[in-house]
Amino acid sequence: MWAAGRRCGYPKVSRTSDSQGPMAWSWSTKRPRPEDFDVQRHQEVKFAMVTLFIVERRMGRSRRSFLTSLARSKGFSVDDVLSTKVTHVISEGNQASELWTWLRAQTAPPVADTEVLDISWFTESMRAGWPVVVESRHRIQDPSSQLQVGLPSTSESTVSQYACQRRTTLDNPNKIFTDAFEVLAENSDFCDSKGQALAYKRAASVLKSLPVALRCLGDTEGLPCLGEQTRAVVEDIFQYGRSSKVETILSDEKFQTMKLFTSVFGVGPKTAEKWYLRGLRTLEEIISEPHVHLNRMQQAGFLYYADITRPVSKAEAHAVGRIVKETVQEMSPNASVVLTGGFRRGKEFGHDVDYILTTPEMGTEEGLLLRVIDRLNYQGILLYTEFQGSTFDENRMPCRRFEAMDHFPKCFLIIQLHAAAVQDGTLSCDPGDRRGWRAVRLDLVAPPADRFAFALLGWSGSTQFERDLRRFARLERGMLLDNHALYDKSKDAFLPAKTEEDIFGHLGLEYIEPWQRNA
Repeated sequence: MWAAGRRCGYPKVSRTSDSQGPMAWSWSTKRPRPEDFDVQRHQEVKFAMVTLFIVERRMGRSRRSFLTSLARSKGFSVDDVLSTKVTHVISEGNQASELWTWLRAQTAPPVADTEVLDISWFTESMRAGWPVVVESRHRIQDPSSQLQVGLPSTSESTVSQYACQRRTTLDNPNKIFTDAFEVLAENSDFCDSKGQALAYKRAASVLKSLPVALRCLGDTEGLPCLGEQTRAVVEDIFQYGRSSKVETILSDEKFQTMKLFTSVFGVGPKTAEKWYLRGLRTLEEIISEPHVHLNRMQQAGFLYYADITRPVSKAEAHAVGRIVKETVQEMSPNASVVLTGGFRRGKEFGHDVDYILTTPEMGTEEGLLLRVIDRLNYQGILLYTEFQGSTFDENRMPCRRFEAMDHFPKCFLIIQLHAAAVQDGTLSCDPGDRRGWRAVRLDLVAPPADRFAFALLGWSGSTQFERDLRRFARLERGMLLDNHALYDKSKDAFLPAKTEEDIFGHLGLEYIEPWQRNA
């Protein structure tokens, strides 16, 4: 991770690759020539918190000199000697084990928070004109790193196969592995290999819950949900600092195109693949293709693409909540408006904002949502709406299919959020955006009062936590759970719950706080 000062404020840039092959053969921290200092002195340093050191091995002196000049011309500070001032070490074509052996042998080896990075980070930063955010795929992991505090042995502590029996915060020390699993899971979803996708998601969920980073492949012994394929990925990352399987997927044209198409609001993998098989590769081609029919949701997705693909901040989510609450309480003063989804779990950013509305009066929830939509439309801030009426039946058994939508009245909206509504007056927009507002996705659901606890639990997530909670209920307790109810098959009875704690209690589980459900 970057130190706080280095991490803030840099936009994310899409992945690129460097075309230069390995060159030359020797390591170097040779004494810089006097003219090198002159070049650095006479070029403005724009990014004072970033100091680069470029490793010469496998790129040669001439390429290193070229990259150094390029970086300095962009306003980066580049040191010719590895020192404690260096914040980013750049390497090209070196195996992780050899690179780290050399780094540790230097007079001034990298300090704890120094980033050791592949050339791809440098290339992306040069194209962007600023230091892009460091991601796991950029880092060259130290294969022999040993933490003083290791994983508990399986004899001391057993990790449950169920996410609902693990406490998973947003602090993930195994991100380099879980990021790889999530790419593999996403690719499996694109290929309609649901079982394989779920296996990768479960493996990622287990590693996210661990209190410390894996030190070696042996640390995975005894952990649930890690099979032969996932362990091979872990081994690859330990040996080379990255997974070749993941690198192949990330550079695959179909994966890149599917990821682009599914980033559009209302476009799922099946539609994306249909467009791909037609030979379409860009969003512009889809819009200009006369034979492509877009539904209302997809039309809105393209129209507001730049805004709704940009992350929503917590401040923006709370601003949306104030708008919803004021609107709701004008019509129903006793109604409650509760933030859910990733923001309830402590996330700072999300793709959309989810709120649950409920009233003490049973049966009024569907009419409430329709009136909220009308009011937002009257205020002139409603850009898109899709309303789904209630199909809820209190006698319906909980659904076994996790992917099934719940039956409460709900709506999927896109609204205008004005800067004046946000507490600090700041919107997540491009610096040159002068509109004073941005489009934000807003989902509202309105369960009956006696089902509020089940809806709150289900809509809070995370997806893997909820999936495992239902699986635990079915396999370990002989019960059926979904967003509507908890049914005990042995008693042939629905179990009531006023709070999430009641549901955990019925299942014989310790209560897990929302911020510990980031599985």
